[in-house]
Amino acid sequence: MAARPFELALVRGRTSLATRVDRWRAKWWQIAQCALAAGVAWWLAADVFDHTMPFFAPVAAVVSLGTSYGQRLRRVAEVTVGVALGVFGADLLVHFLGTAGWVIGLVVGLAMSAALLLDRGQVFVIQAAVQSIVITALKPAPGQAFTRWTDALIGGAVALVAATVVPAAPLRRPREQAAKVVRKVRDLLEASSDIMLDGNVDRAMDLLAEARATDSMVRELQDAADEGLDVVASSPFRIRHGPGLRKMAELVEPLDRALRSTRVLVRNCAVAAYRQQHIPRSYAMLASELAAAVEVVATELDADRMAAAAQPALIAVGTATGDVERTGDLPGEVVLAQIRSVIADLLLLTGMGPIEATDALPPARQ
Repeated sequence: MAARPFELALVRGRTSLATRVDRWRAKWWQIAQCALAAGVAWWLAADVFDHTMPFFAPVAAVVSLGTSYGQRLRRVAEVTVGVALGVFGADLLVHFLGTAGWVIGLVVGLAMSAALLLDRGQVFVIQAAVQSIVITALKPAPGQAFTRWTDALIGGAVALVAATVVPAAPLRRPREQAAKVVRKVRDLLEASSDIMLDGNVDRAMDLLAEARATDSMVRELQDAADEGLDVVASSPFRIRHGPGLRKMAELVEPLDRALRSTRVLVRNCAVAAYRQQHIPRSYAMLASELAAAVEVVATELDADRMAAAAQPALIAVGTATGDVERTGDLPGEVVLAQIRSVIADLLLLTGMGPIEATDALPPARQ
């Protein structure tokens, strides 16, 4: 009995470590980019422009780039101007008023006010305040009184160049995440088919809990699509990927609906199992056949193609939904309706329009 908690802790530890490593792998390029930009910014300010201790050059470069591709060019501009504004204003006031508590308060108030008047971006305003505090507290080296704000501009310029250089990973991630969502739909359909056949209540409840935990997958897909579009917008080297990424971004909504419809299907399978209500075997076969068609969709997305190859299989299952018997029980009726909804949503991934996808499904048998 004592070994069981130890085994569980060991599994959780391995899972946690794997999650942390995956998180690092997802961000290693941004980390390397920030490190390189910081070094280049320092070298430019110190060796090329002969500035003594150019602290703000690497700071501006790193904070501007960050570890996200989203809104990168805007962030570079906000941080660079915010840092330079705070540094210059603080340098000016310290030069005439010296360093004291009331001067720091005055500097922060003026820097934040000026930043807010120029732009309401939170990062912009906070950077102006933070850098004004640092510059007020740290006196410049002799002869460097008004050069530190240029360090911020140097760091920002380095970040601007670095922001245009991005790997292909953010461009692949939307379709990879889309395929992951589609395969989750497949798994839920396959498991639902088994539950319709055997009525296992415990498995049904576990599957329901698994289905309810899928909301984050669509959020991750939306984030991946947004990040990919941001990369295309910020990098002239990736503009050619724009049309494909925009098409992939348009798939987020139908995938969201397909996953929601699948969750409703799972819930009604669980209700039927709990209440020992019969769901026709033909419905279980439909769910299994649909799962096989959904895998074709995922395979096409993995290959970076619209899932046109899956269209015949999806339509075949849709046609079969018009021929199966009907049941008077609500869970069974909802299961059939949701199978049809999933098919209609997934047909949008094959290139069909909404009306065309709806018309591809025959009326259900009365």
